[in-house]
Amino acid sequence: MQTLANFGDGGPGPWILLFPVIWALVIGGGIALLRRTVWRGRRGGPWRQPPAGNDSPIAVLGHRFASGEIDEDEYWRRLSVLNEEFGRKGGAA
Repeated sequence: MQTLANFGDGGPGPWILLFPVIWALVIGGGIALLRRTVWRGRRGGPWRQPPAGNDSPIAVLGHRFASGEIDEDEYWRRLSVLNEEFGRKGGAA
């Protein structure tokens, strides 16, 4: 081991390159980790999930009414049932 530490005439030899490579890997790994977790949520992009309210039962009912699958009477009847279970909690009834 003494020959590796004192390469040639007393210099550190090729091992001196090991420390910058280790630091580059640590810094690169930290940046990669941040990009995959924290920074990804702050930017818009195709990987972002749509808001959760789009698939609520009331929204689905509205889409069915708008597309003509159900008529107005059916819409209001089902909406009153859904409002009892999924409706606004602090409503002004």
